[in-house]
Amino acid sequence: MDYRIERDTIGEMKVANDKYWGAQTQRSKENFPIGNETMPKEIIEGFAILKRSAAIVNSELGLMEKEKAEAITYAADRILAGDLYDHFPLVVWQTGSGTQSNMNVNEVIAYVGNQWLSEKNSDLTLHPNDDVNKSQSSNDTYPTALHIAAVRKLEEVVLPALSTLEKTLKEKMEAFKDVVKIGRTHLQDATPLTLGQEISGWHRMLEKTESMIKNSIPHVKELAIGGTAVGTGLNAHPEFSERVTKKISEYTEKEFISASNKFHALTSHDELVYAHGALKGLAADLMKIGNDVRWLASGPRCGIGEITIPANEPGSSIMPGKVNPTQSEAITMVATQVMGNDATIGIAASQGNFELNVFKPVIAYNFLQSAQLLADSMLSFNDRCVVGLEPNHEQIEKNLNDSLMLVTALNPHIGYENAAKIAKKAFADNTTLKEAAIELELLTAEQFEEWIKPEEMTYPK
Repeated sequence: MDYRIERDTIGEMKVANDKYWGAQTQRSKENFPIGNETMPKEIIEGFAILKRSAAIVNSELGLMEKEKAEAITYAADRILAGDLYDHFPLVVWQTGSGTQSNMNVNEVIAYVGNQWLSEKNSDLTLHPNDDVNKSQSSNDTYPTALHIAAVRKLEEVVLPALSTLEKTLKEKMEAFKDVVKIGRTHLQDATPLTLGQEISGWHRMLEKTESMIKNSIPHVKELAIGGTAVGTGLNAHPEFSERVTKKISEYTEKEFISASNKFHALTSHDELVYAHGALKGLAADLMKIGNDVRWLASGPRCGIGEITIPANEPGSSIMPGKVNPTQSEAITMVATQVMGNDATIGIAASQGNFELNVFKPVIAYNFLQSAQLLADSMLSFNDRCVVGLEPNHEQIEKNLNDSLMLVTALNPHIGYENAAKIAKKAFADNTTLKEAAIELELLTAEQFEEWIKPEEMTYPK
């Protein structure tokens, strides 16, 4: 393989000729052979948005030649177009400030920008630190890139997927509003409700978590840029932070703001803990919905079997004809991963020592993974399960009529203790509630028919 020599303040490094990174990236690549988890592309995109914005502002402030700013913008736009991702090889398990990934971006932008300048026969050259990183520090650029990535992921990926599943559940809620079925609490028979009412509980879960996610986003829209090394803004123009934030907002069409206290912005990630907490709440709800669906679809002959779901693939390598609730299994596995990620993020965010949190890459990796997994699993669960969910009317009717908890409707007429006598006798004798009530001479057949109407037990009366 052909190599070229790149240099940094420590010395020389060999870099393959077909790679656009420099000495610091190569050094990190060799010093951290840990795992396969590379820096998420969303972070690289966040950096690219930041670098182009910073270059434009530095030029407007008279701190950088316009042609250099144009070269940086050109290179950043190529990253955002998806042309250069092969040149970002670094793993998550590196310096906790993300310095090496910041430099990876700086070096690639400088390399590509210098190609652009050369083609224009310019005498100017870009330096990764002096130009691409001008007015910046890894300590404020990484959290800024992370917040840009997190907001984009929440608003453009998670919330649309959540809305899709919400819409389908609302349609099912309306379609099955008159299907009366038995309710269950503690995995035991309870009083009736409609299938639509049961699904409405799932739908409201998603409405609430959607609201919680949206409420968390304004906090994540606060950006650290301008804090530089420790939050003081050393080597940055006094207007740099506000101006760069405005450029980022214009590019992304999202209303980011400059963090009011940069010391907090560098050392704390409570905003991401809060936002991921909302994602964990969503995961908890999806766990509940996924489990309810597989319980209600269990069978087909020896389970509850009150709903049917699509048969997407064979369920067993040994049992012919078996079909499993695989979409429920997938989305509940995602929920467990998100809950684990939340623990990691909480612990990592607590490790802010003095002026800097040094667990930033693992927070970024887990946050973005959670968001993507939740979005993907919600869309898959929606398209391959919930859309095809239908009631099994015959089984619903059988379970409803067999339930002893219909006796609850008699409480206002004969009292709790007498109603309990009927239920216990029916269970002991394996008879119907009606037969037990008549035998105990607690009410007549006509009274039973008048007072036990499952459809009227699904609303206050």
